[in-house]
Amino acid sequence: MRFRIDLKIFIFLILFYFTKQIELYASIMIFALIHELGHLAAGLLLGMKPEKIEIMPFGVSIGFKIYPKEYNKKIKKGNMLELKKIIVAMAGPMTNFIIILITYKLNLEIVKSLTIIYTNFLIMIFNLLPIYPLDGGRILKGVLHINIGKRKSEKYINNISKITVIIITAISSILILYIRNISIFLIDMYLWYLIIKEDLRYKRRKEIYILEENYKKIL
Repeated sequence: MRFRIDLKIFIFLILFYFTKQIELYASIMIFALIHELGHLAAGLLLGMKPEKIEIMPFGVSIGFKIYPKEYNKKIKKGNMLELKKIIVAMAGPMTNFIIILITYKLNLEIVKSLTIIYTNFLIMIFNLLPIYPLDGGRILKGVLHINIGKRKSEKYINNISKITVIIITAISSILILYIRNISIFLIDMYLWYLIIKEDLRYKRRKEIYILEENYKKIL
């Protein structure tokens, strides 16, 4: 199993430390790890094997090994692998939701209870955004893949991700003016980083698709 730490995490640590929000950041990272354990548990239950673990600025990412046989089990225009990916993606936010319910039922101190609920709610909502590669984007992409096919699903999720980030940037710009919280700015910048990175990958795949189509025409 491969293990990797995104070095940008140290920049975020420094920024949150000097803005006196290090406790919030530590809380987010702890529950983000539990969130990822939800993905891991779902993957293991579905017979998937963990392949890599990456610590990122706003959480942890676990990648699973893909077996060729999964592609052969068709479901409409997708396959069994896509269905498993959807279930695994849903498991993370569901883990945070379960933590919220358990915290609500327990008789904890009001401040501690609200902190846990608030942190897990933020992580759940953030990950459910229809932005690839966040959980919401993965779920939507998987559903689209099964119903309309791989290439169309990639095109649509790429456009939906861009539109969503633009809307979030507009809203967060207003919030920053009133709240003056650097964490909003950092999250927004991180989303743009993800979008630009995935957009470049999509464009490379699109070029490959065009080459494949041209090759088929020649044959």
